[in-house]
Amino acid sequence: MSTDHAHAMSHLDREPTSFDSYKDRYKTIRLERTDGILEVTFHTDGGPLQWSLLAHNEFEDAFLEIGRDRENDVVILTGTGEAFSGPAIAPGRHPNRRTMTPEIYDPIQWEGKHLLPNLLAIEAPVIAAVNGPAVRHAEIPLVSDIVLATDDTYFQDTAHFPGGMVPGDGMHVVMPLLMGPTRGKYFLYTGQQVSAAEAKEIGLVNEVLPREDLLPRARELARLLLQQPRLVRRYTRTVLTEDLRQRLHGLLGYGLALEGMARMKSS
Repeated sequence: MSTDHAHAMSHLDREPTSFDSYKDRYKTIRLERTDGILEVTFHTDGGPLQWSLLAHNEFEDAFLEIGRDRENDVVILTGTGEAFSGPAIAPGRHPNRRTMTPEIYDPIQWEGKHLLPNLLAIEAPVIAAVNGPAVRHAEIPLVSDIVLATDDTYFQDTAHFPGGMVPGDGMHVVMPLLMGPTRGKYFLYTGQQVSAAEAKEIGLVNEVLPREDLLPRARELARLLLQQPRLVRRYTRTVLTEDLRQRLHGLLGYGLALEGMARMKSS
């Protein structure tokens, strides 16, 4: 902890969040921090992330804790192996469609209301290093401040409309905003695959890199951002995410409610 920060915190009647209190808490997230740069690596049993209700639960909590810890100066989000997130869902075959009751869905929608807002509330620049196809919850890396991708990456939403579900958990806000309304709706309705090259062309991705250069470039950019004072970094992140945070505040709960109704068991 910096001397100035330690002095400031000494006047508060509480202890700051410590990295040790949460760094080993998660089964789907590996956390490593060096010189204020936090690397957040998503995985399932050490391999590529297989999206699940466990991941849904842990991401919401992890993003909250990361945001609480003021020693996280820059955050890098990445995956494991040759894919960022999966598995792809076959058309109309989402395993959780028409399986819900209000009691089962309630904690899922609560986590859904907080997952993206908790990510956007992290007051440190966030760099996504997308290490391969992101076919589940591609919005998570795409709302980062800087997005890097390997040349074999593509983005797709297989779980929602193509899989038989309403894209109401933030995809309905994020993708039309980032891609433009016409492109975003087409992406969500059709399950379109957007390659890394096309994603760069339309502004979803900043740089497309060979796999071996991905994390080194993310770390290089993180060190560049560290050259600015902490409050400049924190407040720049805040002003640049505020518009999306406001949009989610008004539309996320509504989208989750509609998604939930369409997931209920048939009577």
